[in-house]
Amino acid sequence: VTPMAVLGAEHPELKAFPDAKEGMERFVIVLPHKERGEEDAFKVELIPGKTMATDGVNLMRLGIAIEARPLEGWGYTYYEVTGRDVAMSTLMAVPPGTAQVTKFVSGTPLLIRYNSRLPVVVYAPQGFEIRYRIWQAPETAEKAEKG
Repeated sequence: VTPMAVLGAEHPELKAFPDAKEGMERFVIVLPHKERGEEDAFKVELIPGKTMATDGVNLMRLGIAIEARPLEGWGYTYYEVTGRDVAMSTLMAVPPGTAQVTKFVSGTPLLIRYNSRLPVVVYAPQGFEIRYRIWQAPETAEKAEKG
């Protein structure tokens, strides 16, 4: 159990989110605390996928995405992995004797607002993983030129 998983299980707002339905798993991400004005400079990228054997040559993608859903009665948002569990691949020829490579193959990611006061809760079918990245904007914004 990772430290974030333990923190997620103990988050005071987590009680609003139901347990996963049969055949699904619930993933919880607790973001590092930021002050309200500070959070505008951050985004969270949610990446659904699974670790699987690939040929190591072709680029692979899963036919899944993450969609936002309202949590009825709470005004919160949760996320759900949707789509078909189908791997798509480029069709380059694989040289004979090329070893298979086990790697994380992702679906379509989703970029969401950073909110450290609520856990990020994602429901996914069993066998999937949810990975995430925190993006930070630079302190200054560039000025666009007219024309």
